[in-house]
Amino acid sequence: MWTPPRIAATVLVLSLVAALGISSCSSGDEPHTSPPAVSSGGNAPPNRSGATRPAPPAPAAVLTLPPSVVDAELKAVSGAPIKLSSYSGKVLLVNLWATWCGPCKAETPELVKLNKEFRSQGVEVIGLSTEDPDDSEDDVRQFVHNFNVDYRVGWSGQKVAVALMQGRDAIPQSFIISRTGRIVKRFVGFNPSLTPGQIREALQEALNDKGAAD
Repeated sequence: MWTPPRIAATVLVLSLVAALGISSCSSGDEPHTSPPAVSSGGNAPPNRSGATRPAPPAPAAVLTLPPSVVDAELKAVSGAPIKLSSYSGKVLLVNLWATWCGPCKAETPELVKLNKEFRSQGVEVIGLSTEDPDDSEDDVRQFVHNFNVDYRVGWSGQKVAVALMQGRDAIPQSFIISRTGRIVKRFVGFNPSLTPGQIREALQEALNDKGAAD
């Protein structure tokens, strides 16, 4: 029976799940058109009509960055275009995000901290907005200013975003890439209690990669 103590315990458990859940947005959404999806565990996100859509079959994991990603010239907020092949020999943290995405906003200060912590060790943090470069240029520049982003920021473009996301369009997504181009870890969504520490561990793993050239 639903006694008062049992009801109180259930509410407490649900509150903890909500507090610790990993939140994300759908990269296909736009601001003010639909609320960001919140995922916890393996539940499929709701579609725009509110009904639950079945989760797509998981594609084969990509272990290294494909040439279409490495060699692409991506528009940058400042300076020359971003080309991941230019960072050969570096450990990379590549983050896919958008200005309107709440979890992306929550994650950005942590990325700034990680950049300050690991930059001297040979880690490069690169933020790539999944938004249209022409329509979002002012918003992205303002975002960089507001959050004091001191790592390189640009736009992924549709082809690079699709190649990296592998069928999962939730953002933010972060990829930790070793000096040899191996994808050490991929993070989908952001949990303020867990994700920063997990990214930190993955960066250290990439720096310690025995197959990496000095």
